[in-house]
Amino acid sequence: MDCFSVTGGTSLQGRVRVTGAKNSALKLMAAALLASGRTTLDEVPDILDVEIMSEVLRRLGCGVSFERYPAGSGGGGRVHIDVPEQPSSETDYDLVRRMRASISVLGPLVARCGTAKVALPGGDAIGSRGLDMHIAGLERLGATVVNEHGFLIATAPKLVGTSIWLDFPSVGATENLVMAAVLAEGTTVVDNAAREPEITDLCRMLTAMGARIEGAGSSTITVHGVAGLQPVEYTTVPDRIVAGTWAIGAVMTRGDVVIERAVADHLTVPLDKLVTAGATVQVVPDGVRVAMTERPRGVDVVTLPFPGFPTDLQPMAVALAAVSTGTALITENVFEGRFMFVNELVRLGADVRIDGHHAVVRGRERLSSAPVLATDIRAGAGLVLAGLLSDGVTDVQDVRHIDRGYPDFVEQLRGLGVTIERTERPD
Repeated sequence: MDCFSVTGGTSLQGRVRVTGAKNSALKLMAAALLASGRTTLDEVPDILDVEIMSEVLRRLGCGVSFERYPAGSGGGGRVHIDVPEQPSSETDYDLVRRMRASISVLGPLVARCGTAKVALPGGDAIGSRGLDMHIAGLERLGATVVNEHGFLIATAPKLVGTSIWLDFPSVGATENLVMAAVLAEGTTVVDNAAREPEITDLCRMLTAMGARIEGAGSSTITVHGVAGLQPVEYTTVPDRIVAGTWAIGAVMTRGDVVIERAVADHLTVPLDKLVTAGATVQVVPDGVRVAMTERPRGVDVVTLPFPGFPTDLQPMAVALAAVSTGTALITENVFEGRFMFVNELVRLGADVRIDGHHAVVRGRERLSSAPVLATDIRAGAGLVLAGLLSDGVTDVQDVRHIDRGYPDFVEQLRGLGVTIERTERPD
């Protein structure tokens, strides 16, 4: 089990480059299934989840290769996906169980092949994330969906446009249904759709492939079905969660960081919270600069779907509150399991009390080093940031989670002045 040993007492200083968004790149890779031929994606993060999705596509009959960019690029690269005329329609459990995003091949496979057999997914243990809206939406489009022996089996000789209302603006359901609808006959309207930048990114790529989509980035997306799509070359949107992680880290450590390629409009609420905490935030020609000269003030945070505060930045918000002045209330409205990591943060000396979906955090100027366990991608990153405020060396264990979301994490932290080592420890 790999471990990050983080030495406390360092402020983040310098420049860091953000590559493409994990939560977009994986869906763009799935969207490549909609057209035979070679699709090329730029600014794809070199992370474990991309490796898993690449293998999912290979077992569906695709050729997938990854060209890593030179050092200093933020850990990104270029992915070439060669899609056959008739891809396979069945995914393997051993891969899908490792990453929830692999369910995103369901919509493209049904649209392209008329059938799909996709293992029920796994992923981070941060709460229940049912597939009811995926299934109900596909059934509205004319598919028959059954759950048998751990697989979702969807069949649809012909998908037909329809009106779909989502009970919650689910990112995954919105993506799957839009990808299915682009090859459906007629017009599909998805109401209460997710509005995240990753949704807009997917719709832009699909449009470049020849799809007809209106309303991307709004709560109503209209898709006019087309007969076929073409492969494209496309550049992934920058990762707002990684950018937000560096921004919060700069404030926690009283640092000064330029986050290259960060898009301020994708982080409006988080950056506003950092200003409230006392930080200086500037939009610069190549990204966003975040600087802090004093101990941050505690700020309340409520997670909500975009454009609200992202749930993926909630662990970092709790870590920030743990070293701020005063008391902050962190409210989690998206995933009920997000506070699982708090017990690990308490091991570092944080004063956190959980009450349902609220966390009351009383700030302390310093934390104390201790071995802690990363319970998911974002919790792991939050614990590393907290370790920077400890009085010694903090060992963050089971960092395979962090590897799933943060390319070149150790190298980028070292570039910002942090003393951090990756070591192997017994399970």
